[in-house]
Amino acid sequence: MQLVDIGANLTHPAFHGDLPEVLARARAAGVQKIVVTGTSVPESTQALKVSNAHPDMVHATAGVHPHHARECDDTTIPALRVLAQQARVVAIGECGLDFNRNYSPHPDQEKWFAAQVALACELRKPLFLHSRDSKEKFVEVLKQFKNRPPAVAHCFTGDKAELQAYLDLGLYIGITGWICDERRGAHLLELVRDIPADRLMLETDSPYLTPRDLRPQPKARRNEPAHLPHMQRKRRATHGRFSACHEYRPAPAAERPAPARSTGHCRGQ
Repeated sequence: MQLVDIGANLTHPAFHGDLPEVLARARAAGVQKIVVTGTSVPESTQALKVSNAHPDMVHATAGVHPHHARECDDTTIPALRVLAQQARVVAIGECGLDFNRNYSPHPDQEKWFAAQVALACELRKPLFLHSRDSKEKFVEVLKQFKNRPPAVAHCFTGDKAELQAYLDLGLYIGITGWICDERRGAHLLELVRDIPADRLMLETDSPYLTPRDLRPQPKARRNEPAHLPHMQRKRRATHGRFSACHEYRPAPAAERPAPARSTGHCRGQ
């Protein structure tokens, strides 16, 4: 079984002191590939540096998180374009909308989300998406782009209606350690059953979202990619199907096979 952590924040200061050990533990646990998330131009640049330093295991994304949308200007998209054209950058993002914390005004979030979707369409790069308390506007923005490349709804925690809306858009669904939290994630354990095996992806979102039922709990509750198999076991027990996760390189939309065949990073068997 090949496991891919499609979203890990390995540029976070929590990993500055022991990243080689973190990667070694992940490899020993069976995680073969990790995608490091870019959340701003500087962080995306750092994500690419981490990927270049560990080319056997690490890829990167390039994007601006909605929290940082207010910081964007005329240099942002050109800078992301340069980063995204590097071979080890496999997706545009993390981009989207966050109407929960509202660190950036909604108009700024919507403008720069749309700009990054347009960039992904231009470069034919997959999208790594963020949506929190913003389903209607999130869907509205995506529907403006008829020839979207493949995209994953990162860290999905929504309800059944939101899940169906995203599946109807053709999105892949990223599931995190929330499914291991009986307080906040109980509804996800039910919803996971409704996600087609070839549309479900796993991610740790390290160092965040440490599985609550992991024993023993890691020091300072820091999550890391080595915990991905724990989430996989939880998902497998809940879903009732075995899945193998593959490299984060979905085919362009025009080349995707019919849904009945395996097209994503998790292949039901």
